[in-house]
Amino acid sequence: MTVWVDHLVVAAATLAQGVAWCEATLGVVPGPGGRHALFGTHNRLAKMASEAYPDAYLEIIAVDPDAPPPGRVRWFGLDDPALQAELQQHAPRLVHVVARSTMLDMHRWGLINVGLQPGDPVSAHRETPEGRLAWQILVRADGRLLCGGALPTLIQWQGRHPTAAMAASGLALQALTLRGVPERARDVLRLRGVQVLADGTPALSATLATPRGEIVLESA
Repeated sequence: MTVWVDHLVVAAATLAQGVAWCEATLGVVPGPGGRHALFGTHNRLAKMASEAYPDAYLEIIAVDPDAPPPGRVRWFGLDDPALQAELQQHAPRLVHVVARSTMLDMHRWGLINVGLQPGDPVSAHRETPEGRLAWQILVRADGRLLCGGALPTLIQWQGRHPTAAMAASGLALQALTLRGVPERARDVLRLRGVQVLADGTPALSATLATPRGEIVLESA
């Protein structure tokens, strides 16, 4: 019943800004992503799987200016005016982690039973040249991230995983620390390979091996 790191989420004011940041900071150009009609966002992706974090990848995400208003709050806190103002004035930044479960409903109720509200399951999909990607993901109605973004959003893939079609990028996730997650929530998730602390800052700290050497990404 272990939960695995699925992907890290880097928010950007625009996708072009996120791609430029990735090349300048990590030394790689992210691969293709897609559009999420349900939430009015789009992304670019880079594989960063390692022995400790199999099938992990980096997601750079931004509001899609060509998408109609989604009619709901966007995921990952992207509608937060303070976050958008910070992204406009500064660089993209690490905001969140998504964790992979094969028992989404069980883990959801486990978090609810320890006093956290991780959101309701939402079915989503997008088309790719290799076929449709489909998943269920927990999203709060208010779009808010819990524990300063340190409590992972849970996802359950239906069918193939996106990294199956991703080329190696030169990135590898080496370590991940989450701070501010209650101990009882840590016991529910049992995140493999992740140091989970009840307090401290920053909420997220990820160490990546990159073509530019070891890089540490931290949330605000």
